Amino acid sequence: MRINKFIASCGISSRRKAEELIIGGKVKVNGEVVTNLSTQVEELDVVEINNKIAKLEENFVYFMLNKPVGIISSAKDDFNRKTVVSLIKTSARIYPVGRLDYNSEGFLILTNDGELTYKLTHPKHQIEKTYLVKINGKISNANIKNIENGIEIDNVKYSKCKIDVISNQNGCMLLKFRLYEGKNREIRKMLEHFNFVVLSLKRIKIGELSLDENLKVGEYRELTKREIEYLKSL
Repeated sequence: MRINKFIASCGISSRRKAEELIIGGKVKVNGEVVTNLSTQVEELDVVEINNKIAKLEENFVYFMLNKPVGIISSAKDDFNRKTVVSLIKTSARIYPVGRLDYNSEGFLILTNDGELTYKLTHPKHQIEKTYLVKINGKISNANIKNIENGIEIDNVKYSKCKIDVISNQNGCMLLKFRLYEGKNREIRKMLEHFNFVVLSLKRIKIGELSLDENLKVGEYRELTKREIEYLKSL
């Protein structure tokens, strides 16, 4: 098993984060620091991360959280702000799958399954994520098409997406965004580029799996077996 996959399977981090640990010299195999991402790990090898022995995770857990605004999508925060992990009562060492920024809310998965995290977050897998976005004013069809076709802002290329207008009233518009990439604050930056203020942003779906309507903001539940199997099939 490749070293990054092994670390992810230990429930310590996603595979992408595991690669950062390896490159940063934080990983040892049988007492020797390894920085080669292609390093193979055998059953009897001893793997240490930050000088702590890593063991394969046998019991994965999966949670659906309706993330509130004002909570950090992280396992910990350098400024001691409240994190999404602190909202969930579990003894497992979980972390969020991807991110919703501080001012965004909605569907967030938390787990200790590094392989699933990798599948759902890596751009190459093109997993569709759906958001409801409320903006001030009225965005033109031309600007919607510009965003849908993919735009470049400050030397950053944002990939194609799909946008539907849900409503247009009281000086505001409600839009449905379907993204396949998920760069940091992507929707906000694209709309700000056309001088629109995002009044609210809520993720409602990952693939075809929707946020449970019975979950109030800040509440969570475990994913069902069928939901887990669906996510792994994407």
